Amino acid sequence: MAGWRGALRRVVLGALAALVALPAAAQGCRGTLYLTIDTGWSREAEEIAAILRRRNVRATLFVADEPSFRGDRTLSSGWAEFWRARAAEGHVFASHTWRHWYFAGDAGPGRVRYASRRSGEGSELLDGAALCAELERPVQALRAMVPEAKVLPLWRAPGGRTTPGAVAMARQCGLAHQGWTAHGFLGDELDSGAHPNRALLARNLDAIRDGEVLVMHWGVRSRREPFAGILEPLIAGLQERGFCFDTLPAEGKR
Repeated sequence: MAGWRGALRRVVLGALAALVALPAAAQGCRGTLYLTIDTGWSREAEEIAAILRRRNVRATLFVADEPSFRGDRTLSSGWAEFWRARAAEGHVFASHTWRHWYFAGDAGPGRVRYASRRSGEGSELLDGAALCAELERPVQALRAMVPEAKVLPLWRAPGGRTTPGAVAMARQCGLAHQGWTAHGFLGDELDSGAHPNRALLARNLDAIRDGEVLVMHWGVRSRREPFAGILEPLIAGLQERGFCFDTLPAEGKR
């Protein structure tokens, strides 16, 4: 009797183990990709969000208060509904700075030059407290609109351009810098004449590997052939290769 019960128990446990493993096996995940999206011009934001819903992809969204195609700014109240919808879909957030200026070099211990690329806005020197405030402000604006938003202790410098001082000072306010990986730049900022969508699609499908942190925007003003036009076939092709998508962990990915 004891032997029969032991055999039955092994069969039941084996069946339960198979059921637990089924979702991953059904997805056929052979690797994980981390899609990250910076604010940008946001012209294709709704189109991109719809693609992510259809493909069941959750991304990590780096937010800054940038000018948008609507004539407002991406963290103004007019975008509250958009950001609430993204949080409800399971996307997570992180800081992309408030003004989206560029870190232009360290200026001695504890100071970094922060410069605008727009004519007339100039530059300023940030100490540790000012840098932390610059990184915290977009998160505060987001949380005012979306209190339930999940915000990671990560940040991304505009253009991915950091300095040793900026990285160290941000670390002091609890934030780790998150760039993108070797094949993670999807190319949506490139000139579409020299880099048409069909070429970007082929390049990305061929180059992307397991563990890549991918970067794109909700729309790029200067690109005449919007990258959103190939986002769905790109995601579908990567999923057909066995890749699954996930949000970044709190500690980031290197």
